[in-house]
Amino acid sequence: MLHAVISCKWTMRSDRAQNARSEALNLIRNRKGRAPHIAVVTAEPLPSRISSLALGTGDIDCVYHFALNELVAAVSDLGSDDSRELLQIMIEGQRLKDISDLPLDLTI
Repeated sequence: MLHAVISCKWTMRSDRAQNARSEALNLIRNRKGRAPHIAVVTAEPLPSRISSLALGTGDIDCVYHFALNELVAAVSDLGSDDSRELLQIMIEGQRLKDISDLPLDLTI
């Protein structure tokens, strides 16, 4: 039984951002039972790269950031309006969450 697939990527190079998706899909093909939770944990500092997974095709349930509050503060202070808006969309849509939410989300 496969309960969750969690891919941990310190950062996401633009040419390899989709590796987490393909890793999860390969495991799902061989599972027995219901579909597992599919999550990515990252420390990526660029909202545009995070959005490539968080706002993708829906294969990934959620992206968890290890320092989301700090990322929001940094983007608010230094980021462009587009970066702020993109980050807001991902957070409000529950596509990007803080790492502290991961254990609770996996119990469901």
